[in-house]
Parts: sequence; structure tokens; C-alpha cells
Amino acid sequence: MDAERIGAEEWNELQRNLEMSIPAYDRINRFATLGQVSKWRRMVQDRLPAEGRILEVGCGPGSFAEEVVGRDLVCLDPIPEMLRSAESRVNPKRAARGDSAVEFVEATAEDLPFDDNSFDAVCSLFSFRDWYDKRAGLSEALRVLKPGGIIVIVDPAKINRLHGVLGWLWMRIWVGTYARLVYSKSDHPWRWLTRTYSSFGTTRDYVRMLEEVGFTDVRAKVVFPGMATIWQGTSP
Repeated sequence: MDAERIGAEEWNELQRNLEMSIPAYDRINRFATLGQVSKWRRMVQDRLPAEGRILEVGCGPGSFAEEVVGRDLVCLDPIPEMLRSAESRVNPKRAARGDSAVEFVEATAEDLPFDDNSFDAVCSLFSFRDWYDKRAGLSEALRVLKPGGIIVIVDPAKINRLHGVLGWLWMRIWVGTYARLVYSKSDHPWRWLTRTYSSFGTTRDYVRMLEEVGFTDVRAKVVFPGMATIWQGTSP
């Protein structure tokens, strides 16, 4: 496992732990981010086009999707149980608002089952670090974006490697202790998910990667050191 890829066995174990995280996903994320995660989701939504077709890669249990208003939304995740949880949570709320139902698709970021030039925006919220091949996934995102379409990613990148050590301690001690209380056992999902944080790269690593796969006007904003960086790029 490194800043670009996750090995096959590790990725399968990651999927198992992510599925186990569903019952406490939002609760622990709010604790881990000191309640800021909702603000960061709004920041992503503000960067998306007001109209058009949006793809969320790694939708998890629907935490972001339920807040997206008035857009044609497709949600993708490789874990069937995540999709079932998200659909039961998201589509009733969208129907009550008069929005169209979300299309939920089981697939990975590295093999998107969509035509070229089929989306106006692609977003990923706190799942980019879990892609098993980040460069391949970004290339796929670029392929399915229309010219001028944008990608928006938020994830807890490090400012530098030393900063990553402090982040690891935060995840291991602060978040890990709370997760142990929630799950009432030491072998909880966040213990394993700390590993994906530890191997995740720096803000600059992914600015460079976005540029190398072909995105233009790439920019990054550290909105909370160690917890949230927002990257944005444009399809040429």
C-alpha cells in the first residue's frame, strides 16, 4: 500500500472493514472531524455545476448524496451493502423534494461503466484514498467527463510527511479510542482504516497526479490541515 495503489489483498480487507463501518459511519466521522464534515460537503457541492449530470465515486452510505439538491446524480460504490444503505436513505428524501431518483451503480473507480464524455462533474468525498489505483481512477474520471467538466475531491491529505505522523496519532488515539467505545471492541473498522490514512500522499502529490493524467487548471485548498484538502481540476 502506497500513495498510488493498494494491493489486492489489502483492498479486499479494506472493503470488508468499510462495510463494517456502515452503522457508525456518520457518527464517527463527525467526531473525527470535530463536526466539520458537513461544512466540507457543502464546499464540494458549491463547486459543482448547478445543472447537469454528476457522478459521485465512492458514495458510501449516502452521506453526501442525500444533501445534493436539484442535480441529476449517479452514485457509484464497489460495496453492495453501501449502495443498499445509500439508496434507502437518499431516494426517499429526493422524492420528497421533487428531485429525480439517484441511480446507484456497483463498480470501482478504476473501471467506470459509463460512456466517454457522459458527465458534467465527478466528485469523491473521503473515498479517494481507498481507490486501489488512484492514477487509473483519475484517468477514468477524465474519460467520462465532458470537455470543460470538473472533478472535485476532498480527502485528508498531509501537508508533508511529518504532518502525516501527527495525523496518524490523531487517527490512532483520538478516533481509535472513540471507535472502540462505539463498537465495544478493539478490532473495529477504524483501526484498519487508519492504515489508508497513513499511506495516503500529500496535497502536492495529487495535484501532480491530476496534472499528469491530463486535467487542467488543477488547484488544491487545504481547508483543515490533516483532515481535509479539496482538489479541483478541469477536463480539457
